[in-house]
Amino acid sequence: MLRKILKWIGGGIGVLVALILIFYFVMHIVVNNKRAKTYNVEVRMFDIPSDSASIAEGAHIYATKGCGDCHGEDLSGKIFLDDGMVGTIRAANLTSGKGGRPANYTDRDWIRAFRHGLRPDGKPLIIMPSYEYCKLADHDLGSLIAYCKSVPPVDAAPASIKLGPLGTVLSGLDKLPLIPADQINHLEKYPQKIKKSVSVEYGKYLTLSCTGCHKPDLKGGDNVIPGGTPVRDITASGNIGKWTLSQFMNVLRTGATPDGRQLKNEDMPWQMTKNYTDEELQALYLYLKTL
Repeated sequence: MLRKILKWIGGGIGVLVALILIFYFVMHIVVNNKRAKTYNVEVRMFDIPSDSASIAEGAHIYATKGCGDCHGEDLSGKIFLDDGMVGTIRAANLTSGKGGRPANYTDRDWIRAFRHGLRPDGKPLIIMPSYEYCKLADHDLGSLIAYCKSVPPVDAAPASIKLGPLGTVLSGLDKLPLIPADQINHLEKYPQKIKKSVSVEYGKYLTLSCTGCHKPDLKGGDNVIPGGTPVRDITASGNIGKWTLSQFMNVLRTGATPDGRQLKNEDMPWQMTKNYTDEELQALYLYLKTL
């Protein structure tokens, strides 16, 4: 009798292992198909400036959008995720140095990457949060591209991605934002310029940098990184409803909360938000208080 029970248990385990392997194989195929897909989109062109004022504005946008967290201060790219189960991901070298963008990389290619999350050949970029950058006004996106183009070339390793077992499964189930192009309305048109002012409207525009983690409704929830700290509600029903403007600005500039906590930058990127101007922080606070 015991032998039969052990045989049944062994058979059940064998079937379970086989099902897991089949499931993983299916997820692997799904992810590979997503990465191999070619998108046919019409890139709406606009002029990219080259003056020093636009480049300086682009540098500010680069700092306040957290681009350096993945691409580094010198834009040469770096490994920003290194986990055996999830995967190892190195961001692209955005400079014209060895391992970076080719000499024939055009303004159309820059706009295609930011607005559509696509490479010049129409294949999708990986991880790059183009679903946020696509919503930038033409003026701001043009300034950001102008800055990226102005940075001196740096030789560095090219972009690379190696998904682990968990990363493959999460990507296959759309629980990990692997393909930004799938989250973009490629037909949508965006404004030419947004007026910078201490206003609710400008504050709403600035939250484009917040929605990737705090969700489109800014109510927070599960972290997009497996095992990461749950993301806070930053509407008026969260701490924003309790903090004064000066407290809010201090949190985003230092990571120190009114109740004495020191936020980790990996949980709340205050090293990024400390670059916001007073005007930007005031506008952001105004908008968040309305939610």
